[in-house]
Formats: sequence, C-alpha cells, structure tokens
Amino acid sequence: MGETEAGGYWSRKLEQLGLELPTVVPPVANYAPAVRTGAYVYTSGQLPVIDGALAATGKVGAEVTPERAAELARACALNALAAVDGLVGIDAVVRIVKVVGFVSSAPGFNGQPAVINGASDVLGEIFGDAGVHARSAVGVSELPLDAPVEVELIVEVEG
Repeated sequence: MGETEAGGYWSRKLEQLGLELPTVVPPVANYAPAVRTGAYVYTSGQLPVIDGALAATGKVGAEVTPERAAELARACALNALAAVDGLVGIDAVVRIVKVVGFVSSAPGFNGQPAVINGASDVLGEIFGDAGVHARSAVGVSELPLDAPVEVELIVEVEG
C-alpha cells in the first residue's frame, strides 16, 4: 500500500475513526516497547494501561468479565500500535502479520479467542484487509501486575 507513508493514510484513518494512539507505555522492566529487524516490528507484550494506569486486574472468568476483557484487549492493541508509531511511525505499516494474546484465565475459562477478538477487531477497523493477521490466543495462570490480558504484535513496515 504505497499511499500509506506518502499520504499519511493510517493517520487519517485513525482520525476518521475517532481514535488517538495513546502515549507509549514505559517498560516495567529491562526491555524496549518495540524493536525493528528488517521489514518487521515486534512489540513487547502490552498491558491494558489507559491514561498511565492499569485499567483492571484479575482473572477473566472471575473478577473480569469476558466482555470487559475484550475491551481491555482493544486497549492493549492500541498500546502496541503506539509502540510501533513511536519507533517507525504508524504510516509505515504495510500490514499486521501476527497477534499474540495472553488471557489470565480463571479455572475452567476457555473463551480466550473471544477476548482477543477485542484486539483483532480494532486492528481490522483501522487497517482493513491489511489488518487481517495470524493469531494465537493463549490462556495463562498469571500475567504481570495481575493484568487480565496482554497483547503483542508483529507488524510489517515499509523500508
């Protein structure tokens, strides 16, 4: 999609959708929010930090409903896009290649795919066909800071 970098296509798309990328969430340990190698940017796992604070804690299927967790996964995806934007600029995105989502799951909860749809859906809203991606949705027993969900991206970029 050659028009992306020259015309600020993705920036305009975000504006049309009424979406603003958040400030890049500072790392909570010894890592970078995103790194580039060749034509790919890999983001670190992003938690549902909104306005500088973790938006929720607990396990999905217990303290956190699956619907709320999907909203939190959406926030994680936007945080990951902010990391991409901070590294190479959002308009350099060619496509979203892969989404990996981790869901802190209560015993017996197996709705991880529906939770991670929150991330996949917002990527589709923004990038359309270029947002169609491979994906893993994994249930885990714990996440950092007792977050209910964490999302990381692999993104192909221009140049």
